[in-house]
Amino acid sequence: MARSEPKPTGLRKFLTLLQEETSGIHPQLMALQLALNFLPENRAQDARSELFRLAGFRIGARTRIASSPKINGRRTLFSNLVVGSDCAIEAGCVLDLEDRITIGDRVTLSPGVMILTSTHELDIREHRAGPVVYAPVTIGDGVWLGARCIILSGVTIGAGAIVDPGAVVNKDVSAHTRVGGVPAAVIEQLKTDEATPT
Repeated sequence: MARSEPKPTGLRKFLTLLQEETSGIHPQLMALQLALNFLPENRAQDARSELFRLAGFRIGARTRIASSPKINGRRTLFSNLVVGSDCAIEAGCVLDLEDRITIGDRVTLSPGVMILTSTHELDIREHRAGPVVYAPVTIGDGVWLGARCIILSGVTIGAGAIVDPGAVVNKDVSAHTRVGGVPAAVIEQLKTDEATPT
């Protein structure tokens, strides 16, 4: 006859709950946020980028961060952000690092851009937001994300694309394409015959 597991005590229940509730706390991220609070917004952009590198994020050369983006994610969040060279991350951006966000070179995130890597599965009628699911987001080289646009989980934005301000992107965007609206739709194909900057 199999021995039944003992019922958890009040202390054991509390410790399990405490572990679950604090799993999203990252002391290293908290230290970074504290240090960033001493830097004036829209100033010291290179210093801010260097602090992100020191904290463990992969931030490319000459990338500038105008203010501290709102960041959340699991314990692996430091390996879930890869930003290329010569990028600009403007004020008020949100980076959901539950899964990987890969940003190419020469990308501009305008103020208030939100990149999400997590969402919920559709569930029963009494509670539509079901289990959380994760999918990475990839932003190609030379992309311009307009102010307050939202990039949803699993989306790839092709190189040289433009996302208009306020757009909600829920599917992949081809290279050198401008999209806008809710949900985002193609507005125009962009010229690709210009000389590449050096």
